[in-house]
Amino acid sequence: MKVLAILVLLLPSALLAADASFPKHAIATVHPLATQAGMQAFEKGGNAIDAAIAAGLTLGVVDGHNSGIGGGCFFVIHAADGTVTCIDGREMAPAKAHRDMYIINGKLDNEASKTGSLASGIPGYLKACQTAQSKHGRLKLADVLLPAAEIAEKGFPIDEVYARKLAATASKLARFPASAAIFLKDGKPLQKGQQLIQTDLANTYREVAKNGIGWFYGGEYARKTAEWMQANGGIMTVEDFAGYKAPERAAIRSKYRGYDLITMPPPSSGGVHVAQILNILEHFPIRHFRASSRVHVITEAMKLAFADRAYWLGDPDFAPVPRGLVDPAYAAELAKKIDLDHTTAVPSHNMPPHWEGDIFGKHTTFLCTADAEGNWVALNQTINTAFGSKVVIPGTGVLLNDEMDDFAVQPGVPNAFKLVGAEANAVAPGKRPLSSMSPTIVLKDGKPVIVTGAAGGPTIITQALLLLTHIIDDGMLPEEALAQPRFHHQWNPDELKIEKTFGAETLAQVRAFGHKLAESESFGACQAISFDAGRQLFFPAHDPRVPGSAEGK
Repeated sequence: MKVLAILVLLLPSALLAADASFPKHAIATVHPLATQAGMQAFEKGGNAIDAAIAAGLTLGVVDGHNSGIGGGCFFVIHAADGTVTCIDGREMAPAKAHRDMYIINGKLDNEASKTGSLASGIPGYLKACQTAQSKHGRLKLADVLLPAAEIAEKGFPIDEVYARKLAATASKLARFPASAAIFLKDGKPLQKGQQLIQTDLANTYREVAKNGIGWFYGGEYARKTAEWMQANGGIMTVEDFAGYKAPERAAIRSKYRGYDLITMPPPSSGGVHVAQILNILEHFPIRHFRASSRVHVITEAMKLAFADRAYWLGDPDFAPVPRGLVDPAYAAELAKKIDLDHTTAVPSHNMPPHWEGDIFGKHTTFLCTADAEGNWVALNQTINTAFGSKVVIPGTGVLLNDEMDDFAVQPGVPNAFKLVGAEANAVAPGKRPLSSMSPTIVLKDGKPVIVTGAAGGPTIITQALLLLTHIIDDGMLPEEALAQPRFHHQWNPDELKIEKTFGAETLAQVRAFGHKLAESESFGACQAISFDAGRQLFFPAHDPRVPGSAEGK
């Protein structure tokens, strides 16, 4: 899975004064052109929902290795009237998918779920955008599609991140002629600063703008995709596209130190486990811990949550996902398992209360927007790993996702991110794979004050919760919070991914607790927007680890 934060209310205005501030609206994304597209949507009279969709569609052009209309998304929206909408645009397995589809010639083919014709689920991105915009937006889909089409047609210089990911995947992209024609020149990947022109993608955007999303779901795009799949061993059909739905789901609601969290329910595991880990941390005064002790306690909470993720989490339309995972009483029991002085083995999942019956109703990028009317949007979108399945359907310019790898291709077998899953996340026709995307909005006294999410596979969950702890526990501003060193533990493998910027002394102290460290230069990407309610000002910020842009007016 390859998919913000809006802050705070109770911070002193003097501390906020150094940051750029805006009274009307704000946006933060991982690319300046996407941020600019969102600002243009605001200028056309659109609100935060329109701006988020405009930015997201533009990211599908300029950050297409991470997301696009060939993939999926989750929206968490707090509308101006106070209503909350969670839209599930996650990809669905084709009707011909089955549990053992990656057992090929009697052996598990680990590559088939990541690359090629069997790697993709039915994209949900456009359907989710239409649902969000028709319910809460002011503009039409065509209003935000056409400017993105113009960028695709004219081209743009690729940045360092794009060039690096392109170089890493060039050999796989070369296997598919339509992909190679776009991303390679004379058989070699485009370099930083070279112009990327996507004429077919521009035409696809324009066809959707002219004819509506039916052109994509069941129309010409679906027909071209089905024909390519049939010729290349795939199983997607026109009927799969025509039958796709982007349902609205009831938000997960939880609390942390006097704040109310609203986040995405399954098939997102992110919302469940951000809430679960924060529920555990409520029992510890982490703001008073030294750095190494804080890392240790939060890591132990991460391990407990990810062990539960591996067993319990899946598509709620197919698997019973217990609501008890976010029960404060369950978190209190888990908190008792944490030894403040040493690591504790977590051999398996735990048993949340009422697991038998109380269940949830049936490479990634992240962006956020907010406006003075009270519309707040957290949008995670993805095609999974870099360049998804590596397949561009000829004549469309659309990169298809490789989200089938987010299923447990066989229960207990790790995916591209070394995550394991059980039967709850096994492949089944029409099923949605588990995701780590964690778009979250936080309220104080009933008003939105923080919205957060991230990009980076399973580290999405831990980035989001770390950002929240720095803001809520430490009183940091978004820019400062985003700059803090990060760490991540996902239970399996039993290792702590941790940024070297903690410093040698702290790393040695963390190791002394018993943790096996996997040191990293940096990882992940969050975007943020803060809000000073007293002065009615937005303060956007973007993650310093990656190129990005934050603006407002």
